[in-house]
This record gives sequence, structure tokens and C-alpha cells, in this order.
Amino acid sequence: MAGEDGLKYKRVLLKLSGEALMGDGDFGVDMPTCLRFAEEIAAARSSGAEICLVIGGGNIFRGVSVAASGMDRSQADNMGMLATIMNGLAMQSALEQIGVPTRLQSAIRMESVCEPFIRRKAIRHMEKGRIVIFSAGTGNPFFTTDTGAALRAAEMNCDAMLKGTQVDGVYTADPKTNPDATRYDHLDYQDVLSMNLKVMDASAVSLMRDTGIPIVVFSLHQRGALQNVLHARGDYTVISDETKAN
Repeated sequence: MAGEDGLKYKRVLLKLSGEALMGDGDFGVDMPTCLRFAEEIAAARSSGAEICLVIGGGNIFRGVSVAASGMDRSQADNMGMLATIMNGLAMQSALEQIGVPTRLQSAIRMESVCEPFIRRKAIRHMEKGRIVIFSAGTGNPFFTTDTGAALRAAEMNCDAMLKGTQVDGVYTADPKTNPDATRYDHLDYQDVLSMNLKVMDASAVSLMRDTGIPIVVFSLHQRGALQNVLHARGDYTVISDETKAN
């Protein structure tokens, strides 16, 4: 049920892939794309939402694929975590260009660049209207940024974890290649796990199931989509227990 400010979800964690920051490029960070996302986040904040972010690092470095080609997995994952800090700095810059106060926190201590992750401090930042960007995943190799996002969503007592993707929800098949694919309005956590739907890795979905935090999958590329999700409008897929969805 929506609150007095009309928001269905008041405090949310927004998970973005690193690839989303590339825009039309093949690598790295496209600042106009970051600014567009920043404007969407700023509008959601203005409506009363408390927002934190986790951004992947695949646009700069993808540890799993490099590990598969011969590098030690722990080393590769450490490099991937550093890539997420770089993306966090880019998004922080974009948000601050349009006047949105932010804090970048890292699970790897790097005080000259960003704050260390401190749960109570992060919650206080959000209560004061700051956008908190969590970087470096969990701070440990062998865990994805999806799992890091699920962990931070639980620690921040979020009402939902919002997963921005290329399409407006979870489909029965790839809608880009199958015109008969249909979008699910709702799925149980167990549906996602048993059908091996590639929404998030299994550890992240299991943690959201255990904490009862819904996952909302929506399109990054529809302007106003973040606002729509927060107000329970538009197209998206909600992943939660049936009893909690009603």
C-alpha cells in the first residue's frame, strides 16, 4: 500500500549493471548516460524516496571471464571490485553535477577516494536525503555485485531492490528474439530459482527471499520508469512471496 507521499517503496536499493553506463559505446563510461540516470534518480529523490545504489563493473573489468582465461579468480575479482569503485565515482560526479548530495562507500578501505562502508553511517546519509553509492561488492572475491546489492538492501532495511535492465521485466523468453515472449507481472522467489531465470544470481535471490525484500525488475531505458516503479505504475516484474505481494 502506498504511503502518504504516494510511494509504494520508500527506501530502495537500485542495482545497475556496469554495462548500462557504456551508453552506445563498447567499453568504459559514457557521462551523458550517467547524467540521464542521475536525473532519473534525482527526480525519484525529489518525490520523497530514499535511494542507495550498487553498480557493477562489467564495463571496465569482468573478473569471471578473465579468471576463466587463466588469472587467479581472487585476483580477478579484486580487480572487478576496483572497477565498481571507478563506476561509483563516475555516478557520484554525475549526481553532484545536478546538485544531488551523494556519498560513495566502499567495502575495500580507500579513504582518500571514498568512505569505508559503515552501516549506521550509510543509513544516516539516506535519512538526510543523500544518495549512497555502495562499491566494491561485499569486499570479498567469489561474490557478485548482485549478491553485494542484496546484502546492502538487507542491511539498509530497504523496502525493495530495483534491478534496472534492458527490458521492462522478466519474460518467458528473450523478447528481443522471440516476439511471442510474454512478461511476468509477478514471480515467486522459488520460481526464479527453479526455472533458472537469469534475473540475478541464486545467492542474491535466496537472500532476498530470506529477508522478504521484493525484487522489482524494470527497464533502464524508459524515461520516468524509476518514478513509475516507486509509485506502482508502468510495466515491471515483481519477485516476492505471494503472501507478501498481496
